[in-house]
Amino acid sequence: MVIHLDDEAVRSALRWDELIGAMERALADFSAGRVVQPLRSWLTVEEGNRFMGVMPVVTNDAMGLKLVSLYPRNAGTHVPTVMAMVLLLRPDTGEPIAFLEGNVLTAMRTAAVSAAVTKRLAAADSHVLALLGSGVEAKAHLEALSHVRKFDEVRVWSRTRAHAERFAAQHGAKAMDAESAVRGADVIVTATPAREPILKGAWLKPGAHVNAIGAPMPTWRELDDEAMNSVVVVESRDAAWQESGDIILSNARIYAEVGEIFAGSKPSPVSEKTVFKSVGIAVEDIAAAKLVFEATSSADMHPERGCRR
Repeated sequence: MVIHLDDEAVRSALRWDELIGAMERALADFSAGRVVQPLRSWLTVEEGNRFMGVMPVVTNDAMGLKLVSLYPRNAGTHVPTVMAMVLLLRPDTGEPIAFLEGNVLTAMRTAAVSAAVTKRLAAADSHVLALLGSGVEAKAHLEALSHVRKFDEVRVWSRTRAHAERFAAQHGAKAMDAESAVRGADVIVTATPAREPILKGAWLKPGAHVNAIGAPMPTWRELDDEAMNSVVVVESRDAAWQESGDIILSNARIYAEVGEIFAGSKPSPVSEKTVFKSVGIAVEDIAAAKLVFEATSSADMHPERGCRR
C-alpha cells in the first residue's frame, strides 16, 4: 500500500539533528559517486514566471522522484512560489511506497544542509546571524542553524519592511536594512527570489560564512562578484554551473563540493570568508523522505495526523 504523508506529518516526523546528519551522509555519498542522479530537468512554462522541475535519484537504500513547481508569479498571493511533491520507491523492487507533500520537506532539508555546512565552515564562536529574507526558509534556517551555533543576536531584512518587522516580533530578531544586518554578522543567510544582488561582498567581515539559497535560475543573483570572490562550496559542481546565476555570472572558482568536506577529502576552510551556494539536489529530498517514511512506518500513525493509506 502506498501511504500519503502531508506537510504536517512530515513536520512531525523530522528532527533537526537526525536530518542534519542525514544530509551530511547523503551529500558525502553523492560526491563519492555512490548516487545515480541526473541534473534537474526544468520545463519552462512561461519564461520568468512558471517553471516545473523533475528530479529523480537512486541511492544504495532509497529511490524516488521529486516534482517541483517554481512560480515567481505567485509572489504576494496566498499561493507559495515554490511547491513540491516527492514519490518514494523501494530500490530493490521499484514499488512505490510513499507519496509525500514536499513543501515542508523542501524547507527543512534545505535548512538542514545549510546547518551541516555552517557546522563545518562557520567560526566556532559565531554569535550573530543575519537573515536576508523573512519567509519560510528564513524561519527554517533560524531553527536549523540554532542547532549548530549559539546565536545571541539575530537580524532580519526583507524587501517589505513590514514582513521583516513581523518576523522579528515572532522570533526575537532585529529588523534592519540589509547592509546593517550583514556588517559584523558571523553567519548570513540569503533566502530571496532576487534577480539582482542584494548582498555585497564589501559588507562581509573576515571569516564570515554565507549560506546563499535563493536566486534559483542561471540569470538570477543574490550575491555580487566581490561576495562570490570568497571560498565557494556547492552541493554539485555540475548542478551549480547549470543552475546558479551567482556561480555562472561571477565565474566563481568552486573550492569543493560540500560532500567532499563532509567525507574529509577536502579540509574545511574555517578561517576564510566562505560562501555555500545551494541549488538543492534530489538526493537531499530522498534522504529526507526516507527519514519521514521510516519514522511514520514505525509509529502507529492515524489519518487525522496526516498519514493515509
